[in-house]
Amino acid sequence: MRYAYAITSALLLGGVATSLTLQQPLGAQTATDSAQNAPRAMAAAAPGGAPMSFAELAARLQPAVVNISTTQRVQVATNNPFAGTPFADLFGGSEGRPVTRQAQSLGSGFIISADGYIVTNNHVVAPGRQGAVVESIRVTLPDRREFEAKLIGRDLASDLAVLKIESRDLPFVRWGDSERARVGDWVMAIGNPFGLGGTVTAGIVSALHRNTGQGGAYDRYIQTDASINMGNSGGPMFDLNGNVIGVNTAIFSPSGGNVGIGFAIPAEQAKPVIDQLMKGGRVRRGYLGVQIQQIDEAIAESLGLERNRGELIAGVEPGQPAEKAGIRRGDVVISVNGQPVTPDQTLSYLVSNTDIGARVPIELIRDGRRQTLTVTVGERPPEEQLAQRFGSEEFGEETDPQEAEQAAQASLGIAVQPLTPAIARQLGVPPTTRGLVVGGVDPASDAAAKGLRRGDIILSVNREPATTAEQVRDAVTEASRAGRTSVLLLAQRGNNPPRYVGVRIRK
Repeated sequence: MRYAYAITSALLLGGVATSLTLQQPLGAQTATDSAQNAPRAMAAAAPGGAPMSFAELAARLQPAVVNISTTQRVQVATNNPFAGTPFADLFGGSEGRPVTRQAQSLGSGFIISADGYIVTNNHVVAPGRQGAVVESIRVTLPDRREFEAKLIGRDLASDLAVLKIESRDLPFVRWGDSERARVGDWVMAIGNPFGLGGTVTAGIVSALHRNTGQGGAYDRYIQTDASINMGNSGGPMFDLNGNVIGVNTAIFSPSGGNVGIGFAIPAEQAKPVIDQLMKGGRVRRGYLGVQIQQIDEAIAESLGLERNRGELIAGVEPGQPAEKAGIRRGDVVISVNGQPVTPDQTLSYLVSNTDIGARVPIELIRDGRRQTLTVTVGERPPEEQLAQRFGSEEFGEETDPQEAEQAAQASLGIAVQPLTPAIARQLGVPPTTRGLVVGGVDPASDAAAKGLRRGDIILSVNREPATTAEQVRDAVTEASRAGRTSVLLLAQRGNNPPRYVGVRIRK
């Protein structure tokens, strides 16, 4: 699990999220099957609905929450300190031989049918590092029975997976309705933090539709202060009726431990994913073929837009639905099929949940004017394919003193020069690329704070092509005369997709 002063996704040995759906469990069941959370008096309640104790609820639900562990095989390169000496062969040869080692992961899950279907997080059962191979998945029930599990299906985008164990008459739980959850409602989480075994924690719903800034169609969580730690990943979040309304998946932590901010995938979001995975199918989602940016204060100011409304199109893929419909880089999409695009209801979320092949109106702002285009929604490619298409690349050298001085004197805090074919080749971009290359960045500037650095390529300023430093100065002067305090740069790093950056003008 990676911890930082930001959202940290629970990976393998650590998990903090649960997945849920509204579906009824699939699989063979008899008329006598009874879910652990079937309607009944689950817990005594004090006046006002607060529970006197969670003991009755926990006793009924814990049997359906399981421990999940994997055994993995990974090759690790070894360094030979005696390479190049007569003793090299004694320590693995001149370069060292790869060593195969075993690794383990640990997480939680919950049974959703009497015949053994189990929901967990994808990262709980995924390889822990590149080149690793998962050899086995083991499920341990609270009564200490152990089963070898079969992976039925997994989905990287939603971080959900479905397992199956061979048994009958297993304790199971049913999905609840997360759309009825309210901020302040009691919730209970059950899982296996730190491998200690079944552990129950309780808290309240802290927020709904929480956007963590990670992007994508599934960045929309239930936030809770119920204690969630490493190993809770894939475990259920219950309401007071004992229904699963979330799958614990991530935490916000500066220390690596619980600080009272955990995130769960809500039921209404996970339902279609689990339905398709249980049937052995691949999850299909709507797709436009665009790169999207959220609009921060500087970008909104540079475009003369309201904040918290719409998302910026940073790039359009050739031949995809967006390009065919006429959507362009720099457009601001403000609604999809009549639904507003907001931080709580992102463009990715709206499009992913639109039927493939549907023709939907998309309202956007282009050059300050509203217009509506009709788009035929396509199918989203597999996540692995998208990752290869938009991989990251690091580059750039230290700024020399002369360029640093120029950057310090510039109105945007950056020194630029024309991008020649020779420089383009050095930066790993096609020699036909037109723009300006950043030669230096003043570390005290807003440009530096926004992440610009030496070697970045400026393709446009305020949506106009930029190939000379004079064009940048003219754009800054025009923006200042219009009373704006920021300019909009389209910047590219290596072969990564370009991104818009709003940079404040120095006074």
